[in-house]
Amino acid sequence: MTVPRRRIGILGGTFDPPHLAHLVLATNARHDLRLDEVMFVPAGDPYRKAGRDVAPPEARLRMIRAAVADLPWATVNTIEIERDGPTYTTDTLEALTAGSDDEWWFILGMDALADLPHWKEPGRIVELARLGLALRPGLIDHLEIPAATLEAVPDIEEHIDRIEMPLLEISSTDIRERIRHGGPTDYLMPDSVRAVIEELGIYAS
Repeated sequence: MTVPRRRIGILGGTFDPPHLAHLVLATNARHDLRLDEVMFVPAGDPYRKAGRDVAPPEARLRMIRAAVADLPWATVNTIEIERDGPTYTTDTLEALTAGSDDEWWFILGMDALADLPHWKEPGRIVELARLGLALRPGLIDHLEIPAATLEAVPDIEEHIDRIEMPLLEISSTDIRERIRHGGPTDYLMPDSVRAVIEELGIYAS
């Protein structure tokens, strides 16, 4: 009897901290791409974030685990935290997909798509996994791929599946500032994540 191929989405990020927009993106990706699993992969050494302080990987791992604890279709993979040195998506995909018969998607937004030419081996990324691209409702039927991205990966549009994402102006930067200045974070992140932040004293002024 043939075992059906599983459909797995990879959602990487610093998750500093994880918030509701991350969970909404994962939920919409699961629906639109018909995924069996969404795998959250927190970055170990996020080289694209060089120049700013990032919470320790162990703290970010605890936060993302708390964020997805109640989602039976979500998992957390520590491959990038366990790896020494900078975090490269290509290396992660090589390791995760090696020997696998599953179908893989790498979930990203327009900002990441525009930044793709600066990533390690962007062409290899689309060889290893399809791209699940999150688009706001007004852009879902009017995708314009940045010229630099097309130059780096000329056939990239053939590897993109679209995810309709509602407009949510929630950012980790804003949440860190709110916590630093004693502001509220209600309805911006799961209470379980805020509990980890308070326990560890992350982002305190």
